[in-house]
Amino acid sequence: MDVPSWLEIIIRSTILVIVLFLLTKFLGKKQLSHLSFFEYVAGITIGSIAAEISTGLERNFMNGIYSLLVWTAIPFIAGLIAIKSKKARNFIEGTSTVVIKDGKIQEENLTKEQYSVDELMQLLRKKNAFQVADVELAVLEANGDLNVLLKKEKQPITPSDLQLDVAPEKVPQTVILEGEIMDAALAASGLTRAWLELELEKLNVAIDNVYVGQVDSFGQLTVDIYDDKIQIPEPKPKQTLLSALKKCQADLESYSLQTDSEEAKQMYKRNAKKMEQIILKTEHLLIKG
Repeated sequence: MDVPSWLEIIIRSTILVIVLFLLTKFLGKKQLSHLSFFEYVAGITIGSIAAEISTGLERNFMNGIYSLLVWTAIPFIAGLIAIKSKKARNFIEGTSTVVIKDGKIQEENLTKEQYSVDELMQLLRKKNAFQVADVELAVLEANGDLNVLLKKEKQPITPSDLQLDVAPEKVPQTVILEGEIMDAALAASGLTRAWLELELEKLNVAIDNVYVGQVDSFGQLTVDIYDDKIQIPEPKPKQTLLSALKKCQADLESYSLQTDSEEAKQMYKRNAKKMEQIILKTEHLLIKG
């Protein structure tokens, strides 16, 4: 009994998907993350051969449709199975592999993943780890990425290591967009239009010429203008200090409005007033830069 052509296409495509999956698993994680030119060409060729085998018997448009449906459905179903079952997920997607532990390369694991020492060192350099002995743990993930944990004494010092309190960093706000002031963003930064106009005056830029203006977490204004030929002067230290003082005053006033504690509210208002007096006394000196 002859098998219908459409059924033969489905059977061939199913078998080819499984065969290509097993071949890819055999080639290892390196295929997923970075391919050489030869491997890239080989991969394209294998795919072309598989497509020709699955649809080449009959020059029929529907046969191609059946094949495409199979090649789309099988990975989709495999993904659903992987979500439901950890064992299936480990088989389909792979598992992570420890390649360095306590500053020692795990040669067996490296060989199993078909990586050379040179390739491992290249991946380490991408993670700013230039010496194997500095690495506490290096894990080769299922997708071919290498995650590196440096030894404690080799990690950069953080404020937490020094037991320093660090103020939370605020999200930069876009306060000018296409020549229009964004009042909501300006208020979110705890700043006023008067402050913005003063900063633009320092830069000698008209607001109509500003395409994008942003305030960073330190209260510093940066602008991108329509006329790129105009050079925006770099902020001067004294002007930056003045901006920081005004930002501090604005923050204190903002805190006084946000708190429900009457004692804290008065404290913030009192210190905001002191900061305002300092600004008034020093502004004529700082504004000259």
